Order: sequence, then structure tokens, then C-alpha cells
Amino acid sequence: MSSFETQPGKAPPKELQTYAPSRSSQAVDEEGGDEYHDNIKGHTKNDRVDMQRMGKVQELRRNYRPLSALAFTVIIQGTWEVLMTATYQGLVDGGPAGLIWSYIWTFIGASFIVASLAEMASMAPTAGGQYHWVSEFAPPAWQKELSYFTGWMSTLSWQAGTASGPFLVGTLIQACATVMYPEYVPTNWQGTLMVIAVTILVWVLNLWGAKLMPLFQNFMLVVHVFGFLAIIIVLWVLSPRASAKVTFTGFRNDGGWSSMGLSLMVGQISAIYACICSDAAAHMSEEIKDAGKTVPRAIIGSYLLNGLLGLVFLISYAFMITDVDAALDDASGYPHIWVFAQAVSAGGVVALNAIPTVLIFAGTLSFNLSTSRQTWAFARDKGLPFSGWLGKVSPSLHIPANAVTFTCLFTIVLSLINIGSDVAFNAIISLNVVSLMITYSISIGSVLHRRIVHPELLPRCRWSLGKWGVPINICGFLYSLHAFFWCFWPNTTAKDLESFNWAVVMFVGVSILCAVDYLFRGRKNYKGPVVLIEGWKGE
Repeated sequence: MSSFETQPGKAPPKELQTYAPSRSSQAVDEEGGDEYHDNIKGHTKNDRVDMQRMGKVQELRRNYRPLSALAFTVIIQGTWEVLMTATYQGLVDGGPAGLIWSYIWTFIGASFIVASLAEMASMAPTAGGQYHWVSEFAPPAWQKELSYFTGWMSTLSWQAGTASGPFLVGTLIQACATVMYPEYVPTNWQGTLMVIAVTILVWVLNLWGAKLMPLFQNFMLVVHVFGFLAIIIVLWVLSPRASAKVTFTGFRNDGGWSSMGLSLMVGQISAIYACICSDAAAHMSEEIKDAGKTVPRAIIGSYLLNGLLGLVFLISYAFMITDVDAALDDASGYPHIWVFAQAVSAGGVVALNAIPTVLIFAGTLSFNLSTSRQTWAFARDKGLPFSGWLGKVSPSLHIPANAVTFTCLFTIVLSLINIGSDVAFNAIISLNVVSLMITYSISIGSVLHRRIVHPELLPRCRWSLGKWGVPINICGFLYSLHAFFWCFWPNTTAKDLESFNWAVVMFVGVSILCAVDYLFRGRKNYKGPVVLIEGWKGE
């Protein structure tokens, strides 16, 4: 028995007002347990034990198996697709060489976050994710407030990230139009209409196609891998390329920063954006069979698979950017369109661009699923306004249909902002990374505190960091703070509204809104999921 597992018969210190993990929180013996279906919802004995320990009722069908859980997480991360379509800032601040090296150190740094999240997802496999873990593991005096704030930030992060998916799909379609019709000039209102159309399609598929989503995710995993191969092979064979020296040492500082090192720090946001969202599988925990083991494996497996594909793609892509200025100035707004145009005809560019467009749409479907489950879970614990409506599960569909609808409506409302100001819209969706990083910091910091101060009170889990828990948690905590800090920096030093990073204003604004809601509503209604934990000792 490791030092952080529950010791039989050992009661928690009286002064610690938290839960004492009971013997029922231990994993059921693997033999004969994993294949046992308690009812039509498909959970195993281990799932039933986990839900009982957390005080939750199994309301959702567990349709996801190990492969579909892995596919879901791989698609929602979409590392190589993000590195292709969302590296503008990295090219401005760092150039191709900066992109490569910042991706390498980001992948290493974020791996500590991912490992920490995977273990917490095994300790408490719930759709709530970070805010639940904070409620369980944070110091008792701060459990309620920290959990509430984390829940708000997690909801904000996932809602903002969900809005970015349809926007990216719409602008990629507009990019194809600019290739085929050079006289076409994309407008904000056209982009907004595309966002609305994509969102409505997502709403329909995620409500009435929920049963087929695991199969769809498996299929998209195949497309993810073979689409990668198709683009890479075309670029390797047909595209002109820069020298290795320019690719690996050609750093750029087009943002006007005082040093190249500072420019690289600002530009690393592109790599950070490509390595986030590992907690997506955690928010689907209550729909994944044998979640205590399957979810952490999906988190780790997807990160490693996407990390490898991302590195190969990024190095290849960097070789093909022979003229950074021309790529950045492409009429489509996407440097990868310029890279494609150097290798194939206009029709070929559209065909190649269709691959990431389809995959990002699939990621948008997954993003909506994860976001709606996180929102539903937080509402179930009365953390949001209108929690009674948001926290309901459709008795016929066995999914949180109201949360799915709310998430789609939220995306549409945000898209309307884009008609008047794409700067304001981009500021909102940039909160995805900022708010997600603060939830990582607080949740990892909470489990680190519990591991150091009262390791005997951590629940048993079937995917454990063992003796490496403390150093991995420390590294994950520090790296998440590092990423959080740099996410607030603007792309350039130019002093105008378009170049300013409005994420800091939005973050502070939402924090104030969270505090006001807590004072007038939350402190009376929100108790935190820890009060439902089996064996919890309250005031």
C-alpha cells in the first residue's frame, strides 16, 4: 500500500473537516467486475463504487469504451490541426524555429499537468472535473470558495472554447472561398452566419445523435491519423522547403519586443493552445465505462499520440514556410493556406484545407459534449444561476439536453458580438486558455496540499502517480502558473485596441461577476460536492 492510500481503520484528524475515504471507495476486484452491467446505463461495479463514494446518482448512459474515450480526447485536442491553423502568434513572435522549440518545452511542461489531471480523474471520476477535485482536496477553510471560483472559471473556459470551434470552421470555409475566388472579401457578418449554422448542426447531432457519438469518434480518429499522413506526404513531396539551419535557428521578433527571449515567451501561446484540453475526458467520466481506469488512460494516451503527431507535423510545416512574411500576409488570414498554395493548385489547396476543417468540426462536436457535461455537473451542485434547469437530464435521451442547448445558445450569442467587433469576440474566446490554466493551478495545488499534509486521506485510485506524485504535482502546478501568466500578453507592443490582449479585462470582469453571484446566491445554495462524499465530516 502506498503512502497516500487510505489506511484501514485510520480515522481522519478531528480538526480536519473533510471526508474520510471509506473502504467502499476501494476499487472492486478486477475479476468479474469490469464486465458487470448494473443496468441499461452500462456502468461497472467499479463505476458504481466510485459514484457511491462521491454521492452521485448514475443518470447518464455509459456509452464510451476505451477506444472511443481515447478517440474523443484525441479529436478534441486536435494538436496537429491546431498547429496548422492557430500558429499566427507563434510565427510573429518566434518564427518557425520559435514554434518548434516552444512546442517542445510546452509539451514537456504540460505533461506534468496532464499526469496530475489523469490521477485526479482516477481518484474522482466525475463530470465536474476540476471544481470537484478542489472541493475534495483543498484545505477545509477554503474548499467552498475555491471550488466555486474554479467551477466558474472552468465553465467560462469551456464555453469560450466551444465558441472558438464554429468560428474556426467558418473562417476556414471563407479561406477556401478566397482561394477559389480571389476577388471575394470575407466579412464579419458572413462569418457569424457560418458560426450559427455550424452551431445549429452541432446542437442537432449532440441531442439526437448522442448514441452514435462513440462510433463517430472512432471513425474520426482514423480520419485524424490518415488526414495527417495525406497532408504531410503532399508537403514532403511537392512543397519547396527552407534549409535546416533556417528552420531550427531562424528566430523572429516581429512583435517589437525588447529581446528575442521575451518574444519567444509571448509566442509560446500557440504551442500552449495546441496542448490543452486534456481534461476533456474527465468531463465525460459519467458516460465512460470503467471510468476510474479508462479516463486516465485516455488522457495520457491521447496526449502522447497527439504530441508525437504534432511534433512531426510542426517540424515538417516549419520547413515548408520558406517566406514567413508572405505566409503571414496571405489574403485568407491563414499561413497554412499560403504553404499549401506553394505545393498544389487552387483546387488542391481547397481539398487539403477540407481535412482540418472536417476534423475541427468533429472537435467542435466533442467540445460541445464536454462543455455541456461540465456545465451540467456544476449546475447539479447548484454552482450556476438557473441550476434547476441546467442540471436536468432528459429522461428519454439520457443526456443533459438543457445544458447542450444552453451551450449552443451561448455560442450563438457570442458570435453576434463578432458582427460589430471581431476584436471583442477574439478577446472572449482567448479566455479559453487563461481560465483553463487557473483551474489547473488550483486543482493541482489542492491535491498537492492534501498529498503533503494528509496523504492518508486521498482516495484510492487505479491510475496512480505513486512516489512520483509530489514532484509531478509541483512541476504541474508551477508550469500552469507559468502558462497562465504569459497568456495575458499581447501579440505585439503596438499600442492600439486591436493589438491589446483583452483577456485580462474579461478575466477580471468574470471574476467580479463570480464574486457577486457568490455573495448574493452562491454562498446560500452552493455547498460543494465534498458534502456528498461518503464519510465526509462536516461542521
